Amino acid sequence: MRELASALPAYPAARIAAAQARPHFVSLLKEAQARGIAPLAPLPDSATMEAIINAAFWASLRREEGYSPRISLAWLPPGPDGNTLRFERPLTLAPEALVPVAPAVEPHGIHLGVWREKEELAVWGATRRIPPFCFVLEVIAPGLLVIKYRRGEESAKFVNVAVLEGDQVKVIQADMSSLPGCPKVVNALLGLDPAGSGGANVLVQLSVAMRAHGRGGSLLVVKESSDSWLESMVQPIRYVMSPPFAKLAHLLRDGPSGEDEPAWRERLLGSTRTIGHLTSVDGATVINDRYEVLAFGVKIRRRKGQPPIEQVLLTEPIEGVVPRPVVLGQIAGTRHLSAAQFVHDQHDCLALVASQDGHFTVFVWSPCDEMVQAHRIEALLL
Repeated sequence: MRELASALPAYPAARIAAAQARPHFVSLLKEAQARGIAPLAPLPDSATMEAIINAAFWASLRREEGYSPRISLAWLPPGPDGNTLRFERPLTLAPEALVPVAPAVEPHGIHLGVWREKEELAVWGATRRIPPFCFVLEVIAPGLLVIKYRRGEESAKFVNVAVLEGDQVKVIQADMSSLPGCPKVVNALLGLDPAGSGGANVLVQLSVAMRAHGRGGSLLVVKESSDSWLESMVQPIRYVMSPPFAKLAHLLRDGPSGEDEPAWRERLLGSTRTIGHLTSVDGATVINDRYEVLAFGVKIRRRKGQPPIEQVLLTEPIEGVVPRPVVLGQIAGTRHLSAAQFVHDQHDCLALVASQDGHFTVFVWSPCDEMVQAHRIEALLL
């Protein structure tokens, strides 16, 4: 007998998010069909999306043995083969059914499958195989949910559509590429550059790794052909690599060797985590545009002859948010100030900054605006 669900109060943001997200999925599927992509994921109606979001939200606020649940729900029918975990008795889509099973499906890449069973929404089991453009809802933390999809079965990268945090719904803006100076890390996170560098979204993976350690950190990306970045560093630099640490660069240069691709991608992920963890050391980590590590723990100073930075053009890839000049000191601390100053003095460089509170900012020089742009992209990294 299926577990019974208790009556849940309505989560108002669920209806708003469903109404805004569904047209996005409709557009994605039409585009995919025109390109001949098949098979494609089924598309839930707005009421179904709302019900899935509502159940996940209330589940996220519960605790099981002291732990908050982290689950991913995907709208798709049960698979015909034995490669999926399928329950003999489907679970009702309700917090009392979702929370106890959460520890079994918490590892990254496992999704609870949701489908209709006798006109009711139910969880039929779990799977790692998600078709392209499948509606996925992930519970990140209590009250924090993300609607996302995968561009293709061969890709492990999910593209975020909307972020729900409490009563706020942030719909990701899909046309940030039209913004002058929009860095490639933002394009990659938006899914506009799915291949990324060397067949992998390296800057995306580095960003995720920086954010994961929770200590905050800065990563500076400089030109391999220039040493001018040294003019913006306090000397001497304590942790200089000699020669540069080039494991990630070598992996990207050599690429996967056919059937060894899964192992190659695992090594690639390990290398990005290693570099990302270097940013937990006080000071900034410096890599070049070939992804070789040059130094870490560096202290940034204002380049000789350059004025102190006062304003940045703040952007966020959220619908309805308009880029606006802001006084940097009002929105950031010392780490952000130093990174923004670095880009202000070194126009051909990029700075990525992770805050301890989860915020993530990419600083880049915009020749069109003649000022530093600060792209707040934490909504893309969830």
